[in-house]
Amino acid sequence: MDIQEIFAHNLRKIRVAKHISQDELALRSGVERAYVGHVERATKNPTIKTVEKLALALECEIGELFRAVSDHEREINTLPRGRKNK
Repeated sequence: MDIQEIFAHNLRKIRVAKHISQDELALRSGVERAYVGHVERATKNPTIKTVEKLALALECEIGELFRAVSDHEREINTLPRGRKNK
């Protein structure tokens, strides 16, 4: 895993562990929901400022988002798919 994939994995892992949807993370951080999805799939590389916004929104240390991922950790639970009803 490269650093972008590690960040993507940890972002999703922390978000799911805190029971936060991508929509909610986008709202809390001021980052577009679609962009959050791209970052979690490691197809977009966030700026340092965006990393800070995401960490603040998740109430985690920035370093947690860059922590090395073991093979065992790659298996994470997912939130149910679909959009929330408005």
